[in-house]
Amino acid sequence: MGGTNRSTTIERPGSGYVKIHFTDLRILPGDVLTVSNPDGTEKYTYTRDLKSSLTATPDATGFWAMSVTGSSAVVSLKNPLSRVRIDKITRGYTEAEMSSQPSVQSICGTNDYKDAVCYQSSNPTEWGKTPAVAKLLRNGSSLCTAWRVGPNNRMLTNEHCFTSTTGIEVWFNYQCPTCGGTASATVTKVLAAQVLKYSAALDYTLFTVNNFAAISSFGYLELDARVPAVGEEMYIVGHPAGKLKKLSLRDNNNGGGYCVVRAVRVNGSSSQSDISYMCDTEGGSSGSPVLSRRTHKVIGLHHFGGCPNQGVRIDLVAAQINSLL
Repeated sequence: MGGTNRSTTIERPGSGYVKIHFTDLRILPGDVLTVSNPDGTEKYTYTRDLKSSLTATPDATGFWAMSVTGSSAVVSLKNPLSRVRIDKITRGYTEAEMSSQPSVQSICGTNDYKDAVCYQSSNPTEWGKTPAVAKLLRNGSSLCTAWRVGPNNRMLTNEHCFTSTTGIEVWFNYQCPTCGGTASATVTKVLAAQVLKYSAALDYTLFTVNNFAAISSFGYLELDARVPAVGEEMYIVGHPAGKLKKLSLRDNNNGGGYCVVRAVRVNGSSSQSDISYMCDTEGGSSGSPVLSRRTHKVIGLHHFGGCPNQGVRIDLVAAQINSLL
């Protein structure tokens, strides 16, 4: 793209996002490459100094721009002497594609999770913990969940989600503003910056993000470093199957009551490292926080499906990361 053709629109109908790779870059001094949604409410700008944008993922042949939510992305340059070439595109699955994907069976009985906002009135404390939870987009393809831990620039997810931050997008506020809606509120996206610590045995990755100021207003969760009680009420906040944020609070296996801890010291990636529960999750829920309804702090890091589903005991994780928070 360049010369007289200074704007183009990439459309992938039905997709949840469009992510573009650029090569053959010649962005002249003072010019700006813009990637946005059609109405300009989500916009990313790139100059010759790609790193200054904090939203570019450079590689050997060019760079990946930050994804644009929705099915269309508008690419533009101002200077007719600048040019770039679009050589690769990734996109989100359509609803039909999502429903045909094989997934680990983690919906236990009927699906009881709901849009987070559905609980704003009935369960305001639980709903108040949801903003700190974000969707992860890994290299424009696979999905996980992550969340802010503590007041500083720190986030947690699973080790099996990533151990290298290259191309990891973190989406805050990817959720319905209305219960049962299909459109997202305005999403704030940042890139993962640095892995501080990870463990395969406890399946966690602790990391930082670029442009922390952009996401600092979303609040944070606190760790409850203890082994929870069997029968303790609990809930999970996450992005099952990469969907808009859900709150998994009720369990039809418990007569429609609240989810509860079924067992503790269950074998996970390590011996006796997990707690188990029947709260509904799906692929994409990996990395979600499991919170106690007694303290509204995190007691587990969800990582396995299978009914019962499992989360790593946060007391074990806390012992390894507390000094870094």
